[in-house]
Amino acid sequence: MASILGRGRGRGPALDEAGRAALERVLANPTFELIPLKNADDEAGFLPSGATVSVTASPAKGLMATVDLALRLNDRGFHVIPHLSARLTRDRAELLAFLTPLRDAGIDRLFVVGGDPEEPGDYPDGLAILREMADLNVLPAEVGIPCYPAGHASIADEALEAALAAKAPFAAYMTTQLCFDPARIRRWIDAKRAAGIDLPIKLGTPGVAAIPKLIEISARIGVRDASRFILKNTAFVGQLLTSGGIYRPTAFLRGVAPVLADPVANVIDLHVYTFNQVEATESWRRDMLAP
Repeated sequence: MASILGRGRGRGPALDEAGRAALERVLANPTFELIPLKNADDEAGFLPSGATVSVTASPAKGLMATVDLALRLNDRGFHVIPHLSARLTRDRAELLAFLTPLRDAGIDRLFVVGGDPEEPGDYPDGLAILREMADLNVLPAEVGIPCYPAGHASIADEALEAALAAKAPFAAYMTTQLCFDPARIRRWIDAKRAAGIDLPIKLGTPGVAAIPKLIEISARIGVRDASRFILKNTAFVGQLLTSGGIYRPTAFLRGVAPVLADPVANVIDLHVYTFNQVEATESWRRDMLAP
């Protein structure tokens, strides 16, 4: 095989046929995450036709920025997954104002997160807003929830585990937040399967990104944890230092290929955190799949 998937030197561990097939499968049609910033519509022009696009919730922009971008992308033929931030949602009226235009446009899917604001409204966490939607009979047909193989900056592991178990009955899948250690991801998935959490997994990975751009975007959207994570994650920073400050997920994906190939792990998709750098990320993805 002549593609990057088949080249071993300097790009992570060697791949067997199962690993190569699994990587090709998830790279063929990943979920691309966009942030509702000024350049989002232009960057969407670099996406493959009909791609699945996850639209984040921004504390600085507010809930309706997510709705507005999701509707524009839906009109362009993308398969859109808006994020709903529980802590950004003030009350039931605001929740319904968020959901109604999406449902009117035929968007019956959400990715539900707790969110960053320190002072929430009526919904302190993702579970609270999931229960509210279920009680109101407005729960979307497809719901995704986050999960944390590397832990969370401000939530204890025990609390994360309890919340995941409580939210799982509402969800169709869970998406891993940033973790760059394939062995840790493997252990985390094994533990969750042993604990009876059988939700399919979308594996989260950054696209092609430079650390100054990541920190700049983090500041602009009001997210504290992203820049803190980048600066404290030695594996990520180490790769940046040895690659001219540009991160490419090739080696990481080769490292997790055995997990992707394991039917028990049930990784159904990649969730690519593009940081609105779609052109570079999509060029990398096409190179990965090129014959």
